[in-house]
Amino acid sequence: MNRDPRLTPARPDLAAAHLRGEVEAARYVTGRPMHLRVGIADLRREPSASARLDTQALHGEEVMLYEQRNGWAWVQLAGDGYVGYLLADALAEGPGKTTHRIFVSRSFVYSAADMKAPVLAALPLGARVNVEDEEGGFARLAAGGFVFAPHLKPAAGENPKDFVAVAEGFLGSPYLWGGKSSLGIDCSGLVQIALGATGIAAPRDTDLQERALGVALPVRGELEDLRRGDLVFWKGHVGMLRDAQTLLHANAHHMAVSSEPLALARDRVRQNGGGEIASIRRL
Repeated sequence: MNRDPRLTPARPDLAAAHLRGEVEAARYVTGRPMHLRVGIADLRREPSASARLDTQALHGEEVMLYEQRNGWAWVQLAGDGYVGYLLADALAEGPGKTTHRIFVSRSFVYSAADMKAPVLAALPLGARVNVEDEEGGFARLAAGGFVFAPHLKPAAGENPKDFVAVAEGFLGSPYLWGGKSSLGIDCSGLVQIALGATGIAAPRDTDLQERALGVALPVRGELEDLRRGDLVFWKGHVGMLRDAQTLLHANAHHMAVSSEPLALARDRVRQNGGGEIASIRRL
């Protein structure tokens, strides 16, 4: 069986116990449930700060730990299944508990229920937290610190419906390969975060998203009959439509999340050797 290495916790020397008999490895281990205790952590391809950044994990996200060595943890993210290495001190024991999520681009964790109190951390959109109580308009977190309560929504509450509106909040954010926050985000990260905020689970990378999300529409040269929310895929790139003619995407041309005519983006990608639009999918 061919397994996607991005989503398979297996190496020649070590693999997850549930893969015994399916993949070959020198030894197999049962994973240990953990969760992210920092605002955001880089998940890298190798256990090195200079290794390629593949994606990021957000505060409160659950992970399965398979190995910890030399300050690095080899993990699989519970949400989208991505496998890689992150700094071990970014993790806390157990699966954690989520009562609320951050629903603004970034919110501070204060040492007291006071906007003038020292800031302990910053949490990105989509971060998960466990709220114990509310005090003076601030939510008191079980892990310590206070977050401005209006920046939170109950994890079990009703989600916003317009994922494009969520993505529009990232306009101007810098482009970062593997990024998933307003400090830096890539094209598929923008789609994943925006859809996640509306309760739609999405894979991490463009090829996985293209296979999993929505239904395919006819790709015509005139780019007709499109609407807000349609996802436009090229090989290795994705954007979403703000309206029938306007594309919103994190891209390396502008090195930012930008909005531009779809036809202009299509022609530029073609001229730069990126090929034609591969598919358009509607959720």
